[in-house]
Amino acid sequence: MTNARPAPEGLTFRHPVEDDYPRIQHGLTHWWGGLGGEAGAQQRRLLVPRLFLQHFTGTSWIAEDPDDTDGWLVAFLVGFLSQDHPDEAYIHFVGVDPERKRGGVGAALYERFFAGAREAGRTRVKCITGPANRDSIAYHTRMGFTIEKGDTEVDGVPVKSDYDGEGLPRVCFVRELAP
Repeated sequence: MTNARPAPEGLTFRHPVEDDYPRIQHGLTHWWGGLGGEAGAQQRRLLVPRLFLQHFTGTSWIAEDPDDTDGWLVAFLVGFLSQDHPDEAYIHFVGVDPERKRGGVGAALYERFFAGAREAGRTRVKCITGPANRDSIAYHTRMGFTIEKGDTEVDGVPVKSDYDGEGLPRVCFVRELAP
């Protein structure tokens, strides 16, 4: 794997296995500060079904702290190589334990994913977020993503309306990968 950031000190990175599913689900339940209550936690959990840990493990990543006696994850990234667009890869979902944010773990996950996408001959990575998630918009912009043109705006941010269903606009990002 070329050009990947070194692991933040004390963390290990590896591809997930199906047995990591409960640990990822734990993060989806607890890392968003109660956003949306139990219904919000359930929506997040449904966005990362077990099938991702059965079929996309070679392109996904988890970060662990080997000294963590609780056995919970520090972070995860679920992504894949597009079947229909041979030049694209897609990051589906990323989560970082709030106590570990700003330590470089998210960037290290993204860089590992970018390196794998490059090695597979991909030249661009896409992902989405909700227009209310200003932290995600700022983070993706800092990571070199650009916001794709939308068909409308929400609070000044270009979005594609009804992207994930009626009334569900999304901010769509793309990042070109240098060889």
